[in-house]
Amino acid sequence: MSWNLSKERPIYIQLVEQIKLQILSGHYRPGERFPSVRELATEAAVNPNTMQKALAALEQEGLLIGSRTNGRTVTSDASLIGSMRDELADGIVENCYQALAKLGFSKEECIACLRKQRKEDL
Repeated sequence: MSWNLSKERPIYIQLVEQIKLQILSGHYRPGERFPSVRELATEAAVNPNTMQKALAALEQEGLLIGSRTNGRTVTSDASLIGSMRDELADGIVENCYQALAKLGFSKEECIACLRKQRKEDL
């Protein structure tokens, strides 16, 4: 996984966002064993304590399940993953709509713009 971290925002928040995106996109599958804190910290070139803080936040959200003896696994709760994925998609669409609205696009023009872009990608 390629880590894109900036100094403008807290690193652990960026780690949470990037790992969450990887889980929600299916890079890490439900029930799959999750890499260790040290593995991920080395890969991301961050302090293990920072990575631990990020993974603890993902445990609180329910995306990771911790076990003292077996490490962490990705949740098997497909409905949780699905609802978080939908919520993230809604936020992306809302941000897109807000940006286009600032340019003076109507709701219908925003939808047409998204459809046009999608057709160009095919």
